[in-house]
Amino acid sequence: MSLPRFTGTSTYVATEDLALAVNASVALGRPLLIKGEPGTGKTVLAREIARFLDAPFLSWEIKSTSKAQQGLYEYDAVARLRDSQLGYEGANAISNYIKRGRIWEAFNAEERPVLLIDEIDKADVEFPNDLLHELDQMSFFVPETRETIRAKHRPVVIITSNNERTLPAPFLRRCFFHFIRFPDRSTMQRILAVHFPDLEAELMRSALALFFQIRAIGTLAKPPSTSELIDWVRLLRLEGITSGQLDAGSHGRAPVPLQGALLKSEDDLDELSRCHPLGAVAAV
Repeated sequence: MSLPRFTGTSTYVATEDLALAVNASVALGRPLLIKGEPGTGKTVLAREIARFLDAPFLSWEIKSTSKAQQGLYEYDAVARLRDSQLGYEGANAISNYIKRGRIWEAFNAEERPVLLIDEIDKADVEFPNDLLHELDQMSFFVPETRETIRAKHRPVVIITSNNERTLPAPFLRRCFFHFIRFPDRSTMQRILAVHFPDLEAELMRSALALFFQIRAIGTLAKPPSTSELIDWVRLLRLEGITSGQLDAGSHGRAPVPLQGALLKSEDDLDELSRCHPLGAVAAV
């Protein structure tokens, strides 16, 4: 059964090339590997695809200690041995000691689900390759119970990466790749309009001008991203900051308001102060 073509949602602005990438990966039945700087909406994309498709959503957040096996299942042999020694009747059933992982849950879903494997580059270098067979064949074998688990429906798989580690070539060959480029001013206006439908035009104009001015500082370790901009605009409205105050900040006649919502380290605050003499005055 074909799925409707993704075009974005009422709360997520998808550029044409991003929508094409989502639909291409679904059509090919291949995982969509999404890269882009932090804060550009990679993780949110998977949730919005699930909302658009009205599909079950499953998320597997990868950590540095994560192993591919955990996505399939984990068998607690120690607990079974302990319960067996204590004479618990349930110890005879191995299935009582198997914890299903997110991939197993996705394979077992009654409706075609969306599975997010978030920040895959945090794990060790072998992690992606260890998932090649399961994501390619949509099945895996459980030796403890001698059963093969097959996907009832091929999940829509979204994999995100922040480029912390180079992913292996065999894994990349099995994915459809898309890099989310940082939104231009026009796209960012659309994003803000989605989050703040009643945002005053002048405040939007001034906020975007100052935001992109700060992003243009080439020595920042982490330039502010879309998520920081949204938080900042929310605070600007709560604090009653006017477009005039932001324009004064843009021209160096006043501090940058609430800059702590945009920059996340003392080094970057120092860089802003160096480029904007009044920057340090408003580091809140």
